[in-house]
Amino acid sequence: MGRAFVYVIVGGGVAAGYAALEFTRKGVSDGELCIISDEPVAPYERPALSKGFLLPEDPTRLPSFHTCVGANDEILTPKWYKEHGIELVLGTRVKSVDARRLTLVTSTGETITYNFLIIATGARALKLEEFGVEGSDAENVCYLRDLSDADRLATAIQSSSNGNAVVIGGGYIGMECAASLVINKINVTMVLAGAHCMARLFTPKIATFYEDYYMGKGVKFIKGTVLTSFEFDSDKKVTAVNLKDGNQLPADLVVVGIGIRPNISLFEGQLIIEKGGIKVNSQMQSSESSVYAIGDVATFPVKLYGEMRRLEHVDFARKSARHAVSAIMEPEKTGEFDYLPCFYSRFFAFSWQFYGDHVGEVVHFGEYEDGKVFGAYWVKEGHLVGCFLEGGTKEQYETISKATQLKPAVTDMEELEREGLGFTQTVVSQQVVTEVKDVPSSEIVRQTSRVVSLVTVEKPLHVWHAVTGVVVAASVTAFAFWYGRRRRRW
Repeated sequence: MGRAFVYVIVGGGVAAGYAALEFTRKGVSDGELCIISDEPVAPYERPALSKGFLLPEDPTRLPSFHTCVGANDEILTPKWYKEHGIELVLGTRVKSVDARRLTLVTSTGETITYNFLIIATGARALKLEEFGVEGSDAENVCYLRDLSDADRLATAIQSSSNGNAVVIGGGYIGMECAASLVINKINVTMVLAGAHCMARLFTPKIATFYEDYYMGKGVKFIKGTVLTSFEFDSDKKVTAVNLKDGNQLPADLVVVGIGIRPNISLFEGQLIIEKGGIKVNSQMQSSESSVYAIGDVATFPVKLYGEMRRLEHVDFARKSARHAVSAIMEPEKTGEFDYLPCFYSRFFAFSWQFYGDHVGEVVHFGEYEDGKVFGAYWVKEGHLVGCFLEGGTKEQYETISKATQLKPAVTDMEELEREGLGFTQTVVSQQVVTEVKDVPSSEIVRQTSRVVSLVTVEKPLHVWHAVTGVVVAASVTAFAFWYGRRRRRW
């Protein structure tokens, strides 16, 4: 007994939801698409779990954070999937996949065949047991990866008011959960294996700013050590955390955020694996032409840097999903996936974004003392390769993104520090001017003539005079601007 679909998505996370929306926009027909997920709910925005979901007042709940609300798009509720003829197979695990025979078998024993398979299985949270520490099954030890984890953590928070929480890890989950715990009036101690929080991205100067703010909220930091064991009461609840440096911390609640691993075991031995993920080309296509991989599981070519990478962030999940669907549905219209690595987060009143690569020499800029708008540039081999910005406007974030993509030359590091955000603004504005300047004068004349001829046909004489005047004035202004820049260079 089995069913057949043209397109099957394995996994029901963020990437699956964005892929589904893109499929409908590309004209998928009723009954052609199936999504198989071991979660019992339709795809949702995972970032909401560590933020709004944990708030003490008016917490976020489904259906408000189903995909694709995170990109200010449609909210894909279960009703939406039904209306678009998309089969949702929820609460069901995929037991095996035969990539060459284009079949898979679910935990219910059903065999499903497909023409195209999209792997969107995401990642799992690393457990303490993988590092030799027992106790993950204690009711007050929490992870945060899916909705069931969030429900468990929210319940534990309610029973820990004014108590003590220990957060193991200082990455995204650690920082965002610690902020939510403070808002819930819980005393927080963060245990970091490294020298500072967000060690894979933040510089010491950036990390110090956020850590100082957290400490002002009552958060304590213990760095350079790891958890070794727990103390339990008679009900098998954790009462204390033992650290390698000898510290023992009282604990009513423990939140563990020590990293993730991509869910690729179904495909090992069938597809090429590289850097911990499924290797794909610039169309998100794996070594089997009918199989595509998106989100956390995909190791893809970063065109800007000429190397293969695997990225763990919601922005990549969304954009890789759209690109893969486009490559499947409209291969002749879909170019290479030209993705600029992007990371961002929010906690307390702060909101930051990072674009590019965090390698090379670092230059900090902005108002670190006031905590308003500040950031950093990464410069490698004389070119800007990365940019971090806290507290920017939408326009400023767009500007640093565009500038980083251009990899502009940097000749004076001290001047770069003085210019701060002004550097990227200048780079982007000069690029716009260059694009205008590079249009041949004959093309400007041709385009102007075309506009005039169109107006002549469609408008009365007095309107033609007016429009002609505007066109001529605009042309003169553009020429004057271009000529003036040439004189300054000469």
